[in-house]
Order: sequence, then C-alpha cells, then structure tokens
Amino acid sequence: MAKTLRVVVPPHPLIAHWLTVLRHEGTPPALYRTAMEELGRWLSYEAMRDWLPHRRDVVKTPLGSTDGTVIESGVPLLAVPMFAGGLHLWAGARQVLPSAELCLAGLPDAIESQAGVVLLLDQVAQGDALIELLHQLEQLGVQAPRLRVITALTASPGLKRIGETYPEITIHTACIDADLDERNRILPGIGDPLQRLGIRTAQPN
Repeated sequence: MAKTLRVVVPPHPLIAHWLTVLRHEGTPPALYRTAMEELGRWLSYEAMRDWLPHRRDVVKTPLGSTDGTVIESGVPLLAVPMFAGGLHLWAGARQVLPSAELCLAGLPDAIESQAGVVLLLDQVAQGDALIELLHQLEQLGVQAPRLRVITALTASPGLKRIGETYPEITIHTACIDADLDERNRILPGIGDPLQRLGIRTAQPN
C-alpha cells in the first residue's frame, strides 16, 4: 500500500482566528508576533494529542485513590525552531511542551535513539527547507514516528514535493493554500514573516 503524507488542519476556531490575523495586511508586527505564538500553542496542543509518550498511574487524592495518566518525562523531547517565525511558534509551543529541550541554530550533532523531535517552521512553500531538515534527521536516525512538524501555513506544491520524498511524516498546520506566485510566495499566504515580524537580517559578506 502506498504511503500518503499526513497533513492535519485542526478545525479549531482559535486556530482559524489567529491565522486570519496573520493574513490581514493591516496587522502590526506586535500582533503578528502574538498570532504566530498563539498558532504555535494551539497547533502544538493538537499535534501532541496522540503522540506524547504517557503511562497509567495510581494517584492518591485527599479522599482516596484513582487511576491517572502521566507524561513519560524520561523520554527526551527536542524542539527545533527554524527561521525567525519558528522561534515565535516555539514561544507559544513551550507552554504546551514545558519539558522540551530547545535546539537553537539547527539540529544537534546527535539525537538520543528514543527522543521525539518537533520541527517548527513559519510556513512551508516549496518545501526545500523542510526536505533538507528531514534528510538531516534521517542521517541522525530519526524516523517519521518520532517526528512532528508544526507550521503556520503550507502550500500544496510544497506538500506534494515533501510527500514524494518523505510520505510517512505528519504535519500540523493552520491551512493549506493552493498556489505559489512567480516568486514562490504562498497565495494568498501570510506575507513575508521576517518583514512582518519586524526583523532585520545581516547582509552576507
């Protein structure tokens, strides 16, 4: 049976609301940052629903004992934000993943054999950056069941390319837009996150 890329667009009104804020051309940088953070929080919440390792446990309440569920804190979880928008997604995601270790400046040199990895990207247009990350993770021994991708927005052409190369991964996103323009920008999209977040980058030497 052929494998198919799993793209999850949660039908949550808060996710739809904050995506609309990102899309609006009049949204100021401060509110744009807030919207990215809120999407990071709610998309991470949805992505962890059926993925976080957990176990049953018996706990004592003030009046008796009952069965409970606890997260397996001994299983490492790495959060890898990419680009400036990924960091803002992480600012929201960390409220859902307080025990995750943050990896700055890309992937670490080694990843534990049982560790889960959460990739956070502001958007997926052509898919090149994500494919390169997935290739690097493959070299580090991280397979699809140990991985979740969280991104504010995706485009169908990029998802098609990713699905042809890494069909087993799961992506959580606020929306799938159909097209790219001649400059490979997502249409209708959310604009240029760097510009709209008010971030300046260093000029190459």
